[in-house]
Order: sequence, then C-alpha cells, then structure tokens
Amino acid sequence: MTVTLERVSGETIRPWVSEVARLRIQVFREWPYLYDGDMDYEQQYLETYIQSPRSVFVLARNGDRVVGAATGLPLEDEEDAFIHPFIDQGYNPAEIFYFGESVLLPEYRGQGIGVRFFGEREAHASELGGIRYCCFCAVERPADHPLRPADYQPLDDFWKKRGYEPVPELRTHYPWKDIDQAEETAKPMNFWMGRLA
Repeated sequence: MTVTLERVSGETIRPWVSEVARLRIQVFREWPYLYDGDMDYEQQYLETYIQSPRSVFVLARNGDRVVGAATGLPLEDEEDAFIHPFIDQGYNPAEIFYFGESVLLPEYRGQGIGVRFFGEREAHASELGGIRYCCFCAVERPADHPLRPADYQPLDDFWKKRGYEPVPELRTHYPWKDIDQAEETAKPMNFWMGRLA
C-alpha cells in the first residue's frame, strides 16, 4: 500500500471536510474517545480550520482515497476551552501550535504514518514563524471504565518518543456524546507539549 501525504491549509481544506469528518466519526468511536459523532457537528467543528488561514490538514491518501488525516492550527485560533488553560499558566498562545487530531484507518497503522503526521504538522508550525511549542490534548478515562479493551495500549510512549510530555497543570474539559450514553458530557482532558526544534 503506497500512502502519500499532502498538506492543505485554510480555505483549501474545504473540499476535504466531508472525508475527514467521516474518518473522525469512524476512528473516534474506538477507545478511549468513544465518540458518537454526526456529520452536522463535524461540519461545524471543522469549519474552525477552514477559517484559520494558518491551519493545516495533513491528508494521507492511498490513490484517491483518504485513509487518514492529522490536523492543527495556531492555539490562538482554537476554542476558549483550549486557550484558557495556557493563559492561566502564563503561556503566550501566540507561541503555541495546537494539534487537533490524528486519525488513521486500522489497516494503515503501524507503518510510520503517525510519525509522519507529527513531522508534517511540526514542519508547518515552523514555517509559520514565532511558534515555540506544539501541543495536543488527550482524554482521561478511568482505568475501570466498562468499555476499556483488555488489550488497550496507551499512546504515551509513542508521544514521548516524538518529544512530548504531559503537563499536569494544563487541563481542560470538553463535551461530546459517548457511544453508550444518551447525552453529551464534559470529559477531562490533559495537554501534552513539546518544544519546536
């Protein structure tokens, strides 16, 4: 399987929104996100990236098929729920690039595409100028959650190999509807940060 990666930004993201939305809905149904998504919400959520001229979608394609995507944008273009924890801890949001998500179909995992997703987003952030850090947010689930797979392997080691570490004082809550719940609830999230080379 030959997979090619391509970066698109701002308004050039628009033609890809539906495909990325479908990937997000499919992949984020898995643990630990358990996301019960719908296309209407996805269109609204991804509009933030279209409206940010400095955003990026890294598209992974096998021929014409989008099999994965990673997203990012300057933190100051994100929602308040993601900006305020940094302001509260004395960071300058203008110096931080936020990685929104990284989604990849199961049959394409383990081939180095996830590593390339990090590299492409970091390269994009470097090209913007003035960015000192990259960050992302991870959901926290209780160890005894009934839907936790017995063979689940956290991504912590993978993230640490990319140069990222959790920052305990940087936390937020973000709502979505779980696949086993009737209503959306706010989930605790913790931030990981890495210094841009």
